[in-house]
Amino acid sequence: MDLQKSPPEPQYPEGCLAVAIRLPVRIVVLVLVLPVRMVWDALVVCGRFLTDTVLRPVGRALLWVGRAVFVWPWVALWRYVLVPVGTALGWLGHVLVVVPLRWLYTYVLTPVGRAFAWAARGIGAGLEWLNARVLAPVGRGVLRLLKGAGFLLGALGAGVFAAVAWLVRYLLVVPAQWLYEWVLAPVGRALAWVAGAVVTAIGAVLYWTTRVLVVLPALALWRWVLAPVGRFLAVVVREVGKALGHAWRIAGRISRVVGRALATLFRWIFVEPLRWVYRTVLTPVGHVVRDFVLRPVAEAARVVGRTARQALTAARDTVRQARADLRRMVLGEPRQPVPVDRREPTGPGTRTLGSSTTALTKD
Repeated sequence: MDLQKSPPEPQYPEGCLAVAIRLPVRIVVLVLVLPVRMVWDALVVCGRFLTDTVLRPVGRALLWVGRAVFVWPWVALWRYVLVPVGTALGWLGHVLVVVPLRWLYTYVLTPVGRAFAWAARGIGAGLEWLNARVLAPVGRGVLRLLKGAGFLLGALGAGVFAAVAWLVRYLLVVPAQWLYEWVLAPVGRALAWVAGAVVTAIGAVLYWTTRVLVVLPALALWRWVLAPVGRFLAVVVREVGKALGHAWRIAGRISRVVGRALATLFRWIFVEPLRWVYRTVLTPVGHVVRDFVLRPVAEAARVVGRTARQALTAARDTVRQARADLRRMVLGEPRQPVPVDRREPTGPGTRTLGSSTTALTKD
């Protein structure tokens, strides 16, 4: 699948200031960054070596120890203790609690509940008859009385409310409305116009004062001082950032070349001589020692072991024979069991063709 390439960044024309500060900044940054990059690469190599040779095996060992100490005992406890105990407790709970409760519900609570339900139905029928024959007529009469009293009280209250409202309207509302329309409203409009004129004048004075004393100096400071300094600092920061990235990449290549050179030097100084010594000296010497020393010694050890085993076997047989002879001399010969043929009956005589073993045909 073809990946869409991102469009290249547009190239803007650079000023003479950026071109002038680029080369010295890059040189200084490269001198400062190169030791840091080499130390970083050395730490990365050491970290990878420690991870591969120490941390990962130690982590695996700790993981195995953690499983053996914390996981497997709990698993064994759960599997071989808690689960059987829980199963036994569940069976005991079923036998000792569920079965008696089920019997109690079936043969005690259910009949008692049905008796209570039958009694409640009878009581409910009696209450329903009492409500229909006694309470409902009494309630309807009381309701009619309350409706008549409410109608009278409502008519009396409406008359009183109308009188009070007429008095309030012509004694309070009408004079207050006249006072608002002909006195308070004109005075309020005049005061609002005067306050607006005063506020407008004060605002105009404050606006021009602030513009002359604050805005125009601040605008001049921004336009003629801060903006040029900011553009200069932006160019410097951008060039320093680009120089850091460029110097980091170049330092990485230099560090890689130095690392390869040191690795090659270490290989030719230590590894190759050791490999040559192993191939040309230690391997032939090891073969000679294996063929002329170790193998004969191993063969002799096997012969000695075989001889020792045979001697031990012979000594064990001699001791066993001597113990048997001593027992025979002290206790005598053991009684030999008499062989018995179990296929024939053990009687005074054997069964033949002319005799019989039954009581009816016995001679």
